[in-house]
Amino acid sequence: MKITGIETLRAEEFANVLWVRVHTDAGIVGLGETFYGAGAVEAHIHDTLAQRLLGRNPLHVEALNREMVSLPMAQSSTGVEYRAASAIDIALWDAFGKVCGQPVHQMLGGLCREKQRIYNTCAGYRYVRTNNIVPVSNWSLGEAAGPYEDLDAFMNRADVLAEDLLSQGITAMKIWPFDPAAQETAGLHISAAQMKAAIAPFEKIRKAVGDRMEIMVEFHSLWNLPTALKIARELEAFEPTWYEDPIRMNSPQALAEYARSTDVWVCASETLGSRWAFKDYLDRDAAHVVMVDLCWTGGLTEGRKIAAMAETYHRPFAPHDCIGPVGFIAAVHTSFSQPNTLIQESVRAFYRGWYNELVTAMPRIENGYVYPMEGPGLGVELRSEVFERSDLTVRRSVL
Repeated sequence: MKITGIETLRAEEFANVLWVRVHTDAGIVGLGETFYGAGAVEAHIHDTLAQRLLGRNPLHVEALNREMVSLPMAQSSTGVEYRAASAIDIALWDAFGKVCGQPVHQMLGGLCREKQRIYNTCAGYRYVRTNNIVPVSNWSLGEAAGPYEDLDAFMNRADVLAEDLLSQGITAMKIWPFDPAAQETAGLHISAAQMKAAIAPFEKIRKAVGDRMEIMVEFHSLWNLPTALKIARELEAFEPTWYEDPIRMNSPQALAEYARSTDVWVCASETLGSRWAFKDYLDRDAAHVVMVDLCWTGGLTEGRKIAAMAETYHRPFAPHDCIGPVGFIAAVHTSFSQPNTLIQESVRAFYRGWYNELVTAMPRIENGYVYPMEGPGLGVELRSEVFERSDLTVRRSVL
């Protein structure tokens, strides 16, 4: 087999998402995806990677991944180069599964469990849907687009939201009520009034449902270390499951200091690219839960290596979502194939909402669990309507 074409697609309405289709001379087409900076990733794919990949055997996934991430500018980051490599790598695994007539989770080693527990990241329908991705500005508070406007809910009705999630069997939720304060102070300090406002959702959840709901706290790397430590101490009384990315993920030493200061697990980080970056944090005992975004860190090839490395440090693995639909599905396949997967991130406003405008299938999610997709490859394709969109940009490199 040979790679005969690499095609990229992006729609203005969903400007963060870039889809990649890898065409072969056998008629098999692999589908991949990445998120953020779609135009820049598109350029790197066609201007740099295509000439290295066209004519190569698409089943040599490991060698092709190494080719893409060994460029001098592609070194342990989640920048354009790694996001491009991730999208193509996911497409190669999709093609591999289609050639063999098996789902990607089987190609990765097979199911480790029959169902996988999920948590709900409490985003709204329009959260990161467009390229207006500045924190807080795209929250669309008070503009309900459906029953799962969960960001507005956690900010204003966290108790009602927790009860609703439990009614669907979802027993873990992730919220980020400290972001507005961080935006106001540049993450340098937090006032007593800001602290009180940010803690209010935790008080409501615990009062309404007690310890039946696990709470993950997302900090989006917005705080300096002293303020992050102060917030961590205040939140400990509410027994969160983990603190995620409290500071910028560029100092393993600083995060290790943070981890030593609290009994709450530290989760890190979707923003790290490659196993080399994760090893720096694991060597310093800076992370208790290893979170990986398969669309950013090198694809399924690198993601499974990071999961295996985490297991050697006795750390659980928790794939990131809150991106596009193909990336979510790739993460689900990876979750099922790894023995140390703790929980899979999901966003019900996405998998019940806009994801369905773009792809042909979603995993079955019931009673707080996701179930494996059993079609060949990823088990999903872009909907035919995507190819007919008036706001679609398509670029192709061919052999």
